[in-house]
Amino acid sequence: MPNSNGIAYNFTPGKGAPVVIMHGWGCSRQTVASIEAAVRSLGRPVLNVDFPGFGESPEPAAVWGTDDYARAIETLLDRLAIGGDAVLLGHSFGGRVAITIASRRPVGKVVLVDAAGVKPRRSLKYYAKVYSFKAKKNLLKLVCGKERAEKILDRLRAKAGSSDYRNSSPKMRAIMSRVVNEDLCHLMPQIKAPTLLVWGEADTATPLADAKIMERLIPDAGLVSFPGAGHYSFLDRPGQFVAVLTSFLNS
Repeated sequence: MPNSNGIAYNFTPGKGAPVVIMHGWGCSRQTVASIEAAVRSLGRPVLNVDFPGFGESPEPAAVWGTDDYARAIETLLDRLAIGGDAVLLGHSFGGRVAITIASRRPVGKVVLVDAAGVKPRRSLKYYAKVYSFKAKKNLLKLVCGKERAEKILDRLRAKAGSSDYRNSSPKMRAIMSRVVNEDLCHLMPQIKAPTLLVWGEADTATPLADAKIMERLIPDAGLVSFPGAGHYSFLDRPGQFVAVLTSFLNS
């Protein structure tokens, strides 16, 4: 069901505070369908969205940052008359959006699942790779011209990047490069809502150390971690995840 802004979503009415579910990068609302089903079984209203550029939602017209995604979701919440009692639940990239919204808008609760938002620590090897790429970029533009150089560089980026990067369109690759380097730590102390952090202890994409930083920076945050679970802790430990989520929603 798309709204007038082209965002595809599922919305199920119910009683109590609505839960807004936001998926991770490279995923869609189908990825988090098990969470949607769990919330629906509690009789609560639930909104499960496809971010622009994912699932059934068209790509943004420009290279968006996290703030642009947050504003798009806020517009949808306003259109659906979802108010300040809403529970924002974000996995991975969806956690970035949840952090951004909750830092500036009243919400009832926040659930961050293996969430992004802490800028990754970069090794010397990483910076050597970045500056080497920039040197190649400038040289190619001089030798081949801007248009041809961009085509060559795009192939190099796709070859060297992660699977998420390789599987994205050029615009979504540019968006990914932008958002992955955004550090949201300065927003976390502004989140006033009770916040549940749910993590897989074997998560390598957003490691447990990130969760501990969030727990320290968000005033009313608590962390639950699952041994052996990875970046998709809600899929690796579905029974435990639903039990923890249900307890938090009903508390």
